[in-house]
Amino acid sequence: MAAQPANSDIQPWRENLSNYLKCPDCNEWPPNLIHESSSTVCGSCGIVLADRIISMESEWRTFSNDDGGKNNNDPSRVGEAVNTLLDGSQLETTMSYAGGTKLGQMLSRAQNRQLENKSNKALQKAYIDIDHKCDGFAIPANVKNTAKSYYKATQDGNAFKGKPVEVIIAACIFLACRQCGVGRSFNEIFSMTSVPKKDIGRLFKKLESYLSTQDHRVLNVQSTAGTQPTELFGRFCNMLNLPHHVAITSHRLAEKADDVLAGRSPLSIVSACIYFISNLIGRGKSAKEISKVAKVSDGTIRNAYKLLYKRREELVEADWKGDIANLPSA
Repeated sequence: MAAQPANSDIQPWRENLSNYLKCPDCNEWPPNLIHESSSTVCGSCGIVLADRIISMESEWRTFSNDDGGKNNNDPSRVGEAVNTLLDGSQLETTMSYAGGTKLGQMLSRAQNRQLENKSNKALQKAYIDIDHKCDGFAIPANVKNTAKSYYKATQDGNAFKGKPVEVIIAACIFLACRQCGVGRSFNEIFSMTSVPKKDIGRLFKKLESYLSTQDHRVLNVQSTAGTQPTELFGRFCNMLNLPHHVAITSHRLAEKADDVLAGRSPLSIVSACIYFISNLIGRGKSAKEISKVAKVSDGTIRNAYKLLYKRREELVEADWKGDIANLPSA
């Protein structure tokens, strides 16, 4: 093993006081330095000490707030960042005629006709439709952006030719919800897009397999299972104005009653468990109220509840702080 150098040879760092900065003309120390644009000037004698310095400041100051937003003039010469969801380089110069002459308006129209990109126009229309549908149902922004990237991939590959745009958008939103862990049922997507559930289901599987190929590995689309009841308890209880512990207890009931409600759809399981627990703790919600939130019939909820009611003695735990007598008879 090599010998380590002696620590006594290493001297601690100290500032060299023999070196100091002063103006070569007026010998002022310390000098009164003034930095202007790309040069450094001595403030006492005016001599230029350095020039052609790279300025790290902004290119052009903006005073857009001073005019109250009337003219909306921004002197910045820098455009927006490239939008990866659109085609082309997007580096075109746009001529504006706001507040201009009639000749400027004619020139702007002529330029728009020349630079019109029909593919971008169709993409932007689809993106606006996705935003509109998702905003109405409180879909997070990451799901919207993911759905847009899926739609862009289908258009770039000319996939699903002949399919209506509405069906492709509905399938993209449904797949984006699955991939982002934001559970939504077919009934909710149908309410959102007015696209039949059969059409969504058929195209959804094709879209998932298409985006899972090597050509689209950057999208990182994974094969997903169906919507799980665990993804729905919290949201449904929130929409019914029920406390958070109702969602937790309903989840525990669904796990215990897995064999009792075997074969039932996730919506039926969630609805029946919420109906059971809300009545158990004295915060009862009717089957009709739950059916409006879960988008299942109240008869389906009662049929699943009957199975839970028959085994209520073994399903209810002592720490649930409820009274079995509060349960409505099946």
